[in-house]
Amino acid sequence: MSDGAKVSSIEALDSFRASLMIYLEKARGALDEVSDEVRRARTWLQYDKRTYWDAEAKRRRRAWEEAKNELFRATLATFQEAKSSHQLAVTKTKRALDEAEEKQRILKKWNQAFDSRVDPLAKKLERLRDNLARDLPNAVSFLAQAAKTLDAYTRIGAAGGAATGGVKKSSGTAAEEDGGEEAEGGAV
Repeated sequence: MSDGAKVSSIEALDSFRASLMIYLEKARGALDEVSDEVRRARTWLQYDKRTYWDAEAKRRRRAWEEAKNELFRATLATFQEAKSSHQLAVTKTKRALDEAEEKQRILKKWNQAFDSRVDPLAKKLERLRDNLARDLPNAVSFLAQAAKTLDAYTRIGAAGGAATGGVKKSSGTAAEEDGGEEAEGGAV
């Protein structure tokens, strides 16, 4: 059996503990950034872009209806050159309206897909956040306590060795330590 533990570097534990604390802070910051980015993307999709394309579709629908009314008036007045320019305006505004409605449909699909694709990943991030909040602070505390315990152990070993003039290691048998005499039945 060994005489004691061989403590080679308490500083290595302290260094690892410091690195772990830095990692913990950086990881928390990164998770906060990702969570904020997910929240911003969700807000952008569900509110900002939806509001924009709803208003844009309404505006384009009014422009298309106005162009149709102008075409109707031109048809009643029977101005051929004016009628063709009005027909072009109706076609152009109808295309713009179709584009806005297509954007609304795409946005609706993105909203549905966003939740189904992002929520499982967000849950994983939350589990990681929980681990960082619970397990890593416990690990940091454990390392601090281990360093203190090992430091106290090495101080006790150093104080005990100094009081007895050092730790004596014996490699012989008990008979050799008693002056080299052997017991009568042979070596013990």
